[in-house]
Amino acid sequence: MARIIGLTGGIASGKSTVTSYLREKGYAVIDADRVVHDLQAQGGELHQALVEHFGTEILLDTGDLNRPALAERIFSSQKEIVWSNQVQGEMIRKALARERDRLIEAEDLFFMDIPLLIEQGYLDWFDQVWLVYVTEDTQLERLMERNALTEVQARDRLAAQMSLDEKKALVDLVIDNNSKRDHLYQQIDRALEQIERR
Repeated sequence: MARIIGLTGGIASGKSTVTSYLREKGYAVIDADRVVHDLQAQGGELHQALVEHFGTEILLDTGDLNRPALAERIFSSQKEIVWSNQVQGEMIRKALARERDRLIEAEDLFFMDIPLLIEQGYLDWFDQVWLVYVTEDTQLERLMERNALTEVQARDRLAAQMSLDEKKALVDLVIDNNSKRDHLYQQIDRALEQIERR
């Protein structure tokens, strides 16, 4: 039976650095953001559901989703937020389950990178859950630099997510990404060694 490790973190915590390293080491990683992107692309089932619900005014001239317009519609009322969470959440869960079941047949051990793994109730999918952790100050600094945001904008984005400190209590392994990349890789190597020994 394949072992599955869930990988989570927060915005600008360094998950993509971890997943890149895992792929370099030869492990398969399912990227939830990529799955969502595919579902929202033209012809994808999520694209169709969103257009049926909100109408063509959420589309660009190319037919792709106009993300700012979509976000505005979704966050315009609590009712739309609930609808979005239910409909999008269900489609994403089904698509991720398909990807997971496909890899269970092919791999002994693989990873699933899901940003909202805890918030969306995926904990019971995994043998272990790893959290990529940075302090709030580091997260703020990296987010401002990466996305060219003001401190106020960056703090607003962080406030919209469950804090990494809250997540720490719910996971099996905390990977500290506050210092140099070598230190990050050493932690991942140690964790992989322990898993492969079992």
